[in-house]
Amino acid sequence: MIRRFPIFLVLTVAITMIFIAGCNDETKNSNKGKIAYVSTNVNSKYESTFIELNLGVLFDFNLKVPNADKSWVNIWVEGYSNGKAVEPFPLRQLSYGLSPKQVEEGHMGFGIINPNSDEPQLFLYSSGASMTPRGIENNFLIKSGISSWDYAIGSKPVGLESGEEMVLAVFRQGKGALRAGYDYQELDSINKMINEDKTVLLLKMRVDERTEL
Repeated sequence: MIRRFPIFLVLTVAITMIFIAGCNDETKNSNKGKIAYVSTNVNSKYESTFIELNLGVLFDFNLKVPNADKSWVNIWVEGYSNGKAVEPFPLRQLSYGLSPKQVEEGHMGFGIINPNSDEPQLFLYSSGASMTPRGIENNFLIKSGISSWDYAIGSKPVGLESGEEMVLAVFRQGKGALRAGYDYQELDSINKMINEDKTVLLLKMRVDERTEL
C-alpha cells in the first residue's frame, strides 16, 4: 500500500528546507572575507572585579582570530582633549600576531584605573599580549565633571576584514551634561563627539592578514 502525504505538508517541508539553505548561504556570505571576530563580555568576571574593588573602568571583549598564524592584531587607545589629539598618539598600543596556533580565542580589553584621580593609569590586554598599567603622560583627564563610558559594539560577534579599523569602546568627560546618541562607527559622528566633549578616549582595533614580520 502506497501512503500519500498531504500536499500542504510536502510544501511546508520544502519551503522550510529552502529557508534553512538560504539562511546558511547568507551566514556564509556575511562571514566571507572576515579574519577576526570580536564581541563584548559585559558583566564578565574581569569587569565584576573592577567594580567590586572600585578600581575604575574596564571594557572586556572576546576576540577570536580563526587564522592567527597568518594574522597581525593591533589594539590601541586614542586620546582627545578640547577637540585635539593628545600626544603620544596613540596613548597605548598592543601589536602582536603570527601565532604558532592556527586559532586564537580569549579575553581582550582596555582598563582605566582611577580615571578621576591625580594619577590615572591605562592598560591593554589580550590573550596574545598585555601591558602593565601606566600613568598618562601630561594627564589631560578632568577630576571634576561628568564621565560616561560605553561599548561601541554588542554581545554578538562582529567580523572584521583585513585592514578594517573598528571602534570598540568610548570613554568621555565633560564639565556639564554629556549628549547621547552618537554613532560610534560613523566618522562624522565621532568627530562631532570629540569636538563637543572635554576629553575622549577611543579604543580601536585592526587585524591584518600577514605571512611575515
